[in-house]
Amino acid sequence: MSLPVGHDGVGMEEHSGDDLLALPVRVRGIQLGRPVDLLLDRHGFRAVGLDVICGDEVHRFLPLPIAEVEDGAITIQSTLGLLEEHELAFYRSRAFALSSLRGRAVTRQGSKLGALRDVVVGADGGLVAVLVDTIAGTERLAFDGTLGFAPESRSAA
Repeated sequence: MSLPVGHDGVGMEEHSGDDLLALPVRVRGIQLGRPVDLLLDRHGFRAVGLDVICGDEVHRFLPLPIAEVEDGAITIQSTLGLLEEHELAFYRSRAFALSSLRGRAVTRQGSKLGALRDVVVGADGGLVAVLVDTIAGTERLAFDGTLGFAPESRSAA
């Protein structure tokens, strides 16, 4: 299975956020770390990269366009593709972390459909679908212009 996310997407299958977060990050077979969050562009809801905790316990940013999913791992060609913590902070400030969206209400034209469980990312990094917990169980809903995420609720305390 191949996932060249940013180049041309040829041969890429869809992957859920959970699927991506369960895979190790490797370069030439050597494990560098593991993803702990998926970052989504705030405007287009495209997956832009992963927050990766590396072997030295430092968080780094992995841009999805340079990554491939193959042989049960997220692979990159060079460790230079992992950006340092201050660069991760830059991307985090301009993106939604999947972890911050989980559990939020998914809405369609103002009607609550259920709570976000996960997202499904396509070949181009765009959201293909969302997995929503409903009264009937978990449902997969195509991500289109009619779906939205309710803002975080804030306590009055």
